[in-house]
Amino acid sequence: MSREMNADFVRSKFLDSHQNVVNSLIKTDGGLTEHIDIWERDEGGGGKTFAYSEGQYLEKGGINFSDVQGAKLPPSALSERAELTGSPFRAMGVSVVFHPINPHIPTAHANIRFFTAKNQKGENIWWFGGGFDLTPYYPILEDVVFWHKKAKDLCDSYGKSFYKTFKDQCDQYFYLLHRKETRGVGGIFFDDLCIDKFDTTLSFCLEVMATFADSYFTIFEKRKKTSFTKEEKQFQQYRRGRYVEFNLVYDRGTHFGLQSGGRTESILMSMPPTANWSYQWTPPSGSKEEELYKNFLKPVDWLNLET
Repeated sequence: MSREMNADFVRSKFLDSHQNVVNSLIKTDGGLTEHIDIWERDEGGGGKTFAYSEGQYLEKGGINFSDVQGAKLPPSALSERAELTGSPFRAMGVSVVFHPINPHIPTAHANIRFFTAKNQKGENIWWFGGGFDLTPYYPILEDVVFWHKKAKDLCDSYGKSFYKTFKDQCDQYFYLLHRKETRGVGGIFFDDLCIDKFDTTLSFCLEVMATFADSYFTIFEKRKKTSFTKEEKQFQQYRRGRYVEFNLVYDRGTHFGLQSGGRTESILMSMPPTANWSYQWTPPSGSKEEELYKNFLKPVDWLNLET
């Protein structure tokens, strides 16, 4: 029997998901400095921010939970639901980002989110969103294929069309139009999701976060002891600049948080600890850096590559 929409039940499950990712990170890098903030929001709700730094392998990371209410949905949440303009809302989510020290370990991001609002008839409208994406600096094809295979296995267990649809949406969403390149090698991205029943959609979102953690930390463990040069670290800093550009210019989650009066420190947790911009830099011909630009920073059907 399907459960009726229950925001408090979502909250309890999201908190479990948040703690599971925390446990996975600590198991992978136990030397981290941890800063935990429990915060409240004047307009209603609050959350907790787990900020990490100075690990043996992780330079900066964050695992956030938020559950906030407001008098009306901000513009960034209304692109597909104009009929809810002016509606009171409740929004909650788990957001994760990891910026490793080693440029041979990719940066990674994941989030799951839940919204409920009342329409003009006073009816509760609900939907979920989320996904995960991978941003390598020196990508290894084996890792990229593994990442997408895990995403497809998850999606196929809920709908045979899900992987292609959500992968395409990820490629479209994490695209820097002004640079004409993707942020990384993608993953899955979905919004305004109501699969068929509330329980089913919630279950899918929880598995999204679990699959992310399992996939990412598998790659992390494989690459964390790879040696790197000063020049490779400098390239990582340069590419981190693209991460900053995307989050500030395009990211709807960042815009929603700022437009809804959210907690700025938590919203900007996703930023890398350091980044740089070099004027008109281009990768040397035949270099590993050029390979990233030529073969990876574009939509690719990673699971059906020609050999």
